[in-house]
Amino acid sequence: MQERLHSRVARRLRTDSGLSAADCIVLVHLTEAPGARMRSADLAQAVEWAKSRVSHQISRMVKRGLAVRMECPEDGRGAFVVITPQGRDAIASAAPGHVATVRDLFVDLLAPEELGTLARVAGRVVEQLDKRYE
Repeated sequence: MQERLHSRVARRLRTDSGLSAADCIVLVHLTEAPGARMRSADLAQAVEWAKSRVSHQISRMVKRGLAVRMECPEDGRGAFVVITPQGRDAIASAAPGHVATVRDLFVDLLAPEELGTLARVAGRVVEQLDKRYE
């Protein structure tokens, strides 16, 4: 179910907005970060991707004008990933349709008590993953 749902949501996101699921994940994290920027290593940790995957994803996003890399003045080895105005516009434009898709394909199919049960189960699983693998 998870793979099929993810695939269908990602396909609709791409069709409707031109953003990949990976673009969306990165843009959301950057939008929510202080100063709309994150160190690459912190972004990798937040999205639970390998640093090389983040690097490749950011390179693709930079080419499309969604983000830029900026040197970190405090640490010459580190770099920030910063959302651009074009990136902000892209995620703001994509968000309503993306939310509607998730509601249509998942949320609206479940009764409120089923959503509550799912939230409790998911919370328990995430809590254990965090305890065991941090």
